[in-house]
Amino acid sequence: MVGGVQLKCAIAAAQSTDELLHSLGLQPGSNEAWTRVKANASRLGLDLSQLESTIDNSEPADERPDLGNLRHAATSLAACWFSLCGFNTAIPIEPAVYDLLVSRPDGIKRVQVKTTTHKSKNGWMIQVGRRPYSFAKNARLVPYDPDLIDLFFAVDGDMSMYLIPSQIIAGRVMILLRTYSQYIVGNAAGLMASRPNASPGALVGAQPPSGLPSRRSDTSDWLA
Repeated sequence: MVGGVQLKCAIAAAQSTDELLHSLGLQPGSNEAWTRVKANASRLGLDLSQLESTIDNSEPADERPDLGNLRHAATSLAACWFSLCGFNTAIPIEPAVYDLLVSRPDGIKRVQVKTTTHKSKNGWMIQVGRRPYSFAKNARLVPYDPDLIDLFFAVDGDMSMYLIPSQIIAGRVMILLRTYSQYIVGNAAGLMASRPNASPGALVGAQPPSGLPSRRSDTSDWLA
C-alpha cells in the first residue's frame, strides 16, 4: 500500500473515489481496493468525506428463496410452526439424535426434522433413517430408535409440512410422503413467493385439511 504522505496528497487532489483509486494505481470501481484505502485512511486519521462516491455498495438484487437451502432452513421452520401453535421450542446446543425440543403440557417432545427435494414418479420421497455418526456418508441407513424420537417434522419440495409420530414410521429409513398426507399440518409455499408462478395469496386464510388442528386446543389433542 502507498505511504501516508502519498495517500494524504492523493485524497486532497481527488474529487471522487474512482479518481482517488486511479491516482493510487488501483482499479477504479473496485470494492476491495476502496476497502483497503478506507482502512489505511482511517488508521492515519485522514478524512474521505469530501469525495463523491462512485462505489456501488448496494446489495445484490437477486435475493430469492432457493429450495437448495431447505435443509438449512427446516429446523427454524419447524420451530416457527410449533411456536405459532403456542409451544416453546429449543434447539440442542450439543449434537443430539433430535433437532428440536418442544415443550407441551404433557411433557417435552423430541423432534427430528427432515426435508426432501427429490420427487419420484410417485411423489416426494424422504429419508427418515440416519447413518451412524462413526461411519462414512455412504454408510447404510439405519432407522431411528422410536424411544429417542417422538415426532418427525418433514418438509417436501412443495413446502408442505408434515408432523408424523415416530411410531408410525418406526423401522423405516425411506418413505413416500403422499401416503402420509393425513399428517400434513400446513404449507409454507408463501415463503417462496419470489419464485416465478408462485401464488402466495392462495395460502392466506387457508383452512387446514379435515382432521388437522386449527386451534391450539385441537393441536394439543392431535399431537398427543
